[in-house]
Amino acid sequence: MLKSKIGGIGYYVPERVVTNEDLAKVMDTSDEWIQERTGIKERRYAKKHVETTSTLGANAAKIAIERAGITPADVDFIIFATLSPDYYFPGSGVLLQRELGMQGIGALDIRNQCSGFVYGLSIADQFVKSGMYKNVLLVGAECHSFGLDFTTRGRNVTVIFGDGAGAVVVQPTEKEGQGILSSHLHADGDHAEHLAYINPGCHGGKHLGTEKYGFPEDDQSFGGAFLTPTMWDNEDYYPNMNGQFVFKFAVTKFPEVIMEALKTNGYTPEDLSLLVPHQANLRIAQFVQKRLRLRDDQVYNNIQKYGNTTAASIPIALCEAWEAGKVKEGDLVCLAAFGSGFTWASSLIRW
Repeated sequence: MLKSKIGGIGYYVPERVVTNEDLAKVMDTSDEWIQERTGIKERRYAKKHVETTSTLGANAAKIAIERAGITPADVDFIIFATLSPDYYFPGSGVLLQRELGMQGIGALDIRNQCSGFVYGLSIADQFVKSGMYKNVLLVGAECHSFGLDFTTRGRNVTVIFGDGAGAVVVQPTEKEGQGILSSHLHADGDHAEHLAYINPGCHGGKHLGTEKYGFPEDDQSFGGAFLTPTMWDNEDYYPNMNGQFVFKFAVTKFPEVIMEALKTNGYTPEDLSLLVPHQANLRIAQFVQKRLRLRDDQVYNNIQKYGNTTAASIPIALCEAWEAGKVKEGDLVCLAAFGSGFTWASSLIRW
């Protein structure tokens, strides 16, 4: 039976390193405060007017394509996962396509935030297994730094996030036991506003109550609300996160979705060669590791260097682990993510 595998992988992070001490110069925070809560020491920021989400993604994609032993002309389909697209629309998939000169093929943008890469991998897996495509380029990329609040007011969110991109080429394989074994996707929209970027948006104030934006309930005037003066006061144009609520939900769903992948395929945590979690927070990863009784060598974390790069975090970490020889042929690898939506997902792979 035809299955799919990751045939090439690459990542790219901007050159600019931003340390905790750098952030402490512009907001009331410290290296100790940040590391205690997140485990993060530094992150990368893109160059304004030079780098964008799609150009970061293109740099990672070039490496993945070369390692897959193909050329851009061989790519059949593009899947681009991000929460920080270059434009509100169109999506970054077509911009990456233009950057790499792959005009004519389909480009799908998915908005599953932190879980975007795993959701995208499940889509690529189905396209390849069905025989529709042979080389699917999946990219996860983010430029968070262009939309963060660099004041003390926004520190709880800002200190966490960084910029970067990772990419894989998903290809068919007929090798027995190799490839993507299964993917597991979940969501719970009841908690959407606990981790959200509210404005700009086309909700017209519905989800948070129109009175918050100064509109009477029966106002039917043209224009509604895209950005109104009162929104500047409410600061909804910056990412919002209820950190404690998100943490409690994440440490429950992370282990559940990992165990779902293992049990579906007849494995236990002891069988795992490597768990590559979405790099949300080092404390979450440590909690999950302890909960599943995994050894240090069974979990790969790099949030200390890059912060949370949401949709890019898993492919960046997976690529680093592979380059370091921590992922080898025959290894059992689990990818798992939790994030805005809420969404959570896992994929189990026999490398």
